[in-house]
Amino acid sequence: MRSLLADYPWVKGPLISCAPMRLIALAPLAVAVSAAGGLGFIGAGSDVSFLEAEIKKTRELVSKLPSPLRTSNGTLPVGVGFLCWGLKPSDVTPLISPPGSRPAAIWLFAPRELSHLADWSSEIRKATENQTKVWIQIGTVAEALAAVEYGKPDVLVVQGQDAGGHGLTYGAGLIPLLPEVIASVSKLSKEKGVKAPAYVAAGGIMEGSGIAAAMTLGAQGICFGTKLLAAEEATLAKGYREAVIRARDGGVSTVRSGVYDTLRGTTEWPKHYGGRGVLNASYHDWEKGMPMEENKKLYDEAMKKGDQGWDDSDGRLTIAMGG
Repeated sequence: MRSLLADYPWVKGPLISCAPMRLIALAPLAVAVSAAGGLGFIGAGSDVSFLEAEIKKTRELVSKLPSPLRTSNGTLPVGVGFLCWGLKPSDVTPLISPPGSRPAAIWLFAPRELSHLADWSSEIRKATENQTKVWIQIGTVAEALAAVEYGKPDVLVVQGQDAGGHGLTYGAGLIPLLPEVIASVSKLSKEKGVKAPAYVAAGGIMEGSGIAAAMTLGAQGICFGTKLLAAEEATLAKGYREAVIRARDGGVSTVRSGVYDTLRGTTEWPKHYGGRGVLNASYHDWEKGMPMEENKKLYDEAMKKGDQGWDDSDGRLTIAMGG
């Protein structure tokens, strides 16, 4: 915990971060989370075309805060998250290397090969003169060990299967995963004579008792994703936000599947990842055997209906959220 608070001196312990939800967690949400004593992330995803504008907006929002947020090295008091499978380090480094545009942290997730984390980490550190900290998200012990070997992260984000949005199709829940990751990485770090990373827990954490549980298991911080979809600073449609607030009993009302990616046309993800979303008419029709072409046609029609597309009774649009 001490190292995290030193890296992000405005943070009120325990560290609470905002997941870099693609196109939802933009400058307003990231700055709001940091201003509240956490660490907000901008979700750039696999498209950096808008990142320069979001970094500029971040600077503007930070400058208007009543209480200044200052890092010890002049970095921006927010992070940025990237989907490694859709980008190269060279796509990113020109945007984050200029002084004044360097984020406090970069969150790396889902490379096509875990070995790619070596280039990502080294290029980010080089571009930012080691000012920007590297966070790497993993979902298994094997991924954690590879991330430490290749990427040498400052922070390891340990995501359990309860998480909403994209994650590994197969894996364990946070409670068994986190302590096993910590034990395995600690052993590897001692064998290699390297510093172990800090641990941030993610997946299914919604309230204080969940935070306490994660800290008891060894985390130094936690990540909120689904919970922040209700925030007015999150960039999403009213119908989507209301559908998230309505949802109950996430363990049985959500599912991790590739169906939602197929319907939305976001099929570039590596095959071992799936998206967790709320069960809806699109999913139920797929289960009943509706041809995907017909299902997608109905999905596209629902997109034209605005907020009604997330209707409680016959909504077809994807609602990415955790269990």
